[in-house]
Amino acid sequence: MRKFFSLVSGMFMGALVGATLAILLAPESGESLRAELRERAGRFRQDIIDASAARRSELEEQLAALRAPKA
Repeated sequence: MRKFFSLVSGMFMGALVGATLAILLAPESGESLRAELRERAGRFRQDIIDASAARRSELEEQLAALRAPKA
């Protein structure tokens, strides 16, 4: 569980730094920059959803293995 939170916090910090740099260094207009930031936020959200689904699947498999009767 600790690795998962490390992954999520790392992804969040990376996205935050990336967004900040994009705003500060972008030669684009405000509207196109906002559109790009919305797109990046959507991808980041989807990455978090995918990572949590994968981790949930792993944990469910581990739980099933622990609940299985030992022979």
